[in-house]
Amino acid sequence: MTRQEIFDKLKEIMVEADDRNREIVENSTEDTDLMKDFGFSSVNMLYIVIMIEESFGIRFEDLGVRDLRKVGDVISYIAEELEK
Repeated sequence: MTRQEIFDKLKEIMVEADDRNREIVENSTEDTDLMKDFGFSSVNMLYIVIMIEESFGIRFEDLGVRDLRKVGDVISYIAEELEK
C-alpha cells in the first residue's frame, strides 16, 4: 500500500470521526497537526485509533497516541506496521 493510499484511507477515517472537519481533512497534508489543526477531542482521537487498527489490521502497542502529532507520523507508523 502506498503512502497516498494510506493517506486517502486515513482521511476517510478522520472525516467519519468528526464530519465538521471535512474541509480541513480534505485539504490536509502530511505536516498537518492532528490536535491543533483538526481540533479533535480525545474521544475523536480514540475513535480514529480504533478505526485505523480495524481498517489496516494493525495495533498501536508500543506507541502512545501523543507520539503521533502530525498526519505524516500516522502514515509512517501505519506503513511500517503494514510491512511487518
